[in-house]
Amino acid sequence: MIGGTPQRVGTFWYWFADQRWEWSPEVAELHGYRPGAVRPTTELLLAHRHPEDSEQVAAAIAAAVENGQPFSSRHRLVDTAGAVRHVMVVGDHLYDDAGQVVGTTGYYIDITATVASDKRAVLTETLPEVVEARAAIEQAKGILMLAYGIDADQAFNVLRWRSQETNVKLRALSEQFIADVLGSGAGPTALRTRIDHVLLTVHQRVCGAPEFDLDAVADAAAARERERTRR
Repeated sequence: MIGGTPQRVGTFWYWFADQRWEWSPEVAELHGYRPGAVRPTTELLLAHRHPEDSEQVAAAIAAAVENGQPFSSRHRLVDTAGAVRHVMVVGDHLYDDAGQVVGTTGYYIDITATVASDKRAVLTETLPEVVEARAAIEQAKGILMLAYGIDADQAFNVLRWRSQETNVKLRALSEQFIADVLGSGAGPTALRTRIDHVLLTVHQRVCGAPEFDLDAVADAAAARERERTRR
């Protein structure tokens, strides 16, 4: 939930070899389609980009399609009814059974309900509190705010979503997230990709966390691919 409004989260998959996209029902609905009504393609994704975010979205998609990078972005899209949706796309590599990178997979997170009218003002007001408080959750929120250009409520809900999804306590997940990001040594160009990867895998490194499928999304995708191949 974000500010009392359900937060829409959906999954996407993209296979490099045949340049094939797949959406969960939630991602299809986010674009304004009934689940299964359309076959997602690179052209379809580009058709839904907001005019002011056109170059940014095209670059993120090109990085995935042409260079084999995880699809990651923070942008606006326009659905079939003309409504503007603000989304975060958090992606990581997709692996086959042999451990080879075969695509990218991750989540679309609809953050429309809590988009601030003045993001710069939100960051200016919130970041000093983050630095002063030094609490693990606040620091993790600050990292997400800077990386994705989102406000404090949106950052908290992203952390809470990962906590609930992985059944790891929010504070423990936040502490490990901070350690992983700050210890990565990534330069500015690689930091966003590194944060995406850490966000989707941080639960695996929390001491005492319950056993969890290390990459349920990737496993499900691999199974779907095997089933498709058999057909």
